[in-house]
Amino acid sequence: MRADRAALSRLQALALSAASFLLVVVATMALGPLLEGSGWWWLCAAVAAAVLFGGAGIRALRAPASLVPVLEFVVLLATLTLFFGGTTGLLLVVPTPDTFAVFGTLLDGAARTIQQQAVPAVVVPPLAFALALGTGVIAVVVDFMVLTLRVPALAAAPALVPVLIPGFLIEDGAELGTLVLAAAAFLLLLRVDVRVRRRAELASGDPADDAVVVVPPSRVPIVSTLGVSLGLASVGLVLASLLTASTPSISTSLLLGTGGQGTLFARGVSPFLDLGRDLRRPDPVPAFRYTARDGDRPYFRLLTIDDFGGAVWGTGRTRLDGDNSVDELPAPAGLAADVARSEHPVDVVVEQLRTTWLPLPYPVASVEGLRGSWFWDRDTLTVRSADSDTEGQRYRATLVEIEPTVEQLRGARDPRLGLDAELAELTALPQGVPQAVVDRAEQIRAAADTPYDRAVAIQDFLRGPDFTYSTEAPVEAGYDGGGLDVIGEFLEKREGYCVHFASTMAVLARELGIPARISVGYTGGTPTSERIDNLSVVEVDSHDLHAWPELWFEGVGWVPFEPTPGRGTVPAYSRPDAGEQAVAPGRTPSTAPPAASGRPDLDPERDLAGGTGAAGAAGAASARIVGVAFAIVLLLLVPALWRIGQRAARRRRVRRGIRPADAAWREAMATVRDLGGGTADDQTPRAAAAALGAAPAFTGEAGVALQVLRDAVERERYGPPMADARSTPGGAEDPERLDRALAVVRTALLAGAAPLERLRAVLAPRSLLDRWRASRRRVEHA
Repeated sequence: MRADRAALSRLQALALSAASFLLVVVATMALGPLLEGSGWWWLCAAVAAAVLFGGAGIRALRAPASLVPVLEFVVLLATLTLFFGGTTGLLLVVPTPDTFAVFGTLLDGAARTIQQQAVPAVVVPPLAFALALGTGVIAVVVDFMVLTLRVPALAAAPALVPVLIPGFLIEDGAELGTLVLAAAAFLLLLRVDVRVRRRAELASGDPADDAVVVVPPSRVPIVSTLGVSLGLASVGLVLASLLTASTPSISTSLLLGTGGQGTLFARGVSPFLDLGRDLRRPDPVPAFRYTARDGDRPYFRLLTIDDFGGAVWGTGRTRLDGDNSVDELPAPAGLAADVARSEHPVDVVVEQLRTTWLPLPYPVASVEGLRGSWFWDRDTLTVRSADSDTEGQRYRATLVEIEPTVEQLRGARDPRLGLDAELAELTALPQGVPQAVVDRAEQIRAAADTPYDRAVAIQDFLRGPDFTYSTEAPVEAGYDGGGLDVIGEFLEKREGYCVHFASTMAVLARELGIPARISVGYTGGTPTSERIDNLSVVEVDSHDLHAWPELWFEGVGWVPFEPTPGRGTVPAYSRPDAGEQAVAPGRTPSTAPPAASGRPDLDPERDLAGGTGAAGAAGAASARIVGVAFAIVLLLLVPALWRIGQRAARRRRVRRGIRPADAAWREAMATVRDLGGGTADDQTPRAAAAALGAAPAFTGEAGVALQVLRDAVERERYGPPMADARSTPGGAEDPERLDRALAVVRTALLAGAAPLERLRAVLAPRSLLDRWRASRRRVEHA
């Protein structure tokens, strides 16, 4: 028995490698809507080129076919070492144990950036590594299908992986143009395979002596098959269009981040202000420590919340911008040149706080010493990571100390005289503002003339003797949270904690036309007896977790207030007796903040924001990744499952006596084809049996079983009609005898095949492609 394919020349193998490369890089383009920039694509193209053309070079050296995929993985490893291993690799390309440690760190970072970023994602180094690794693996699998197994049709399965991913992440899925190009690249690969195969067959000139052979022309014309190619291309384009329209979108923002920032926290804080449960826990947990000048106790912001839908406050939907490096942050928005300012460093050491948002005073000019990729938000100047978190971080922030005068604050223009669109959104309130809010706003408007005086009046009102700080009362009375209905109840009960006070002041300010938002972070902490370089060391723990409002004043920007009694310290510029002295909005006196019950951030059972915490996000993302992987595995197993079903159907025919000899013979020949044998449908059973019988496996019982199948199918096909086979037990056409003979023949065939051939027979059964190939060749020769 001979193999059914002729050996390829170096040039023919290179042509298939080039077509495979084109398919991989075009399919990778489908990830474009999910990622920023184009540098990542060039990286993936370089990795694919190294793997596929490296494989072509390995084949040119006549390496065994089974060894080529293994060596391609070696090439992939060397390429990744060159691009990502830094100085850890020998000669830059040979990995060492340190290289694998770097790779492990990058994979961990890639998993975090998948959870932490929204699309389009910034391609930070860990994500770039994951993209390069994935492209390399796809390239190896495509090459294995095309040049090792010689079944290029199956190359569509790995190439579909990057094409399908956008459909699981964004509403529109992959772009139509990319799908069209991917379909065209796949058709081109099939076209190249047809021409290469035919040239190889012509060059071999070794047809079987007893087979009917149609001699093709000595030249492979292009025009003769142009119509077929155009037809296949048309079908591919239609299928691509249908794929675009039908690919389901599981989530508009999953796998590469979610719109709701509550999913970005682990052992950190919730941006949805579900803090009450944590504030009711008395045991503090160290968060971070910092060094500062005596008297400096800035609040540390983690994130800013400005989206109010009525039921809950939430963060905006801005995504990370890869150009916003923390090496240099811009000046805060709205700050005029005549407002005094100064800079000095604040050194922070994070202890047990773990969140993707960086605790920072507001504003800062730069941040140094961070591990991972961190970026600032253009609207709020908060800083968050794409691939890391705060745990164990040590960094220096350059605090910009803003020193406006009360006169400057009071002289800010009334927002009602004109706001830009973005600031106008921060005065918006949903329908259903409680009457208590409207009435109080009217009283304040009548009593104070300027936005600054009205802001101070709101703060004084909430800090007055009629209000009490309590973490228990809102729960007992059923108005815990920060929505409009809660604020109305809070103004009636007048007991609550920082969420209630901050939310109420922000809503009252918006009702008066003043842009307002809420910051979540920590108060200034408690100074220790330790000093470093004559600077105080201040401890911040979970008792200092806090929420406070920030209001907008033209010429100064965002200014914090402290409406919560018993928490933090009222800024000097907002006290009733404030004079004209320059005081920084972010500074507070050196007195330690009063004790208050806090929240242990490390509680693994915490359930912030209705179960939308990091564990939920990670679990959801993992579930979808598993789902995608499961779908890909199922796709790859379709040929194997189809072949198993076909075998079962044929054996049922044998057992039921429905042309049993024909069914048994077809199954035996299909097994031969799956294992790489050269028997064909145009061979007679006697010729095929003679070719098989020459193999060492068909001596003794296996040879007898093969003759039983041969004789039975010849009688059934060419002899006179037989009586029902089931009426002649033990005869040549007895179903039980044929079934036993088929089992013996298949066992002999499998025993005589190499392990790689048996694996290929299961995963890529060649017999399934015979009819398609035959029909395709008939069309081409027509």
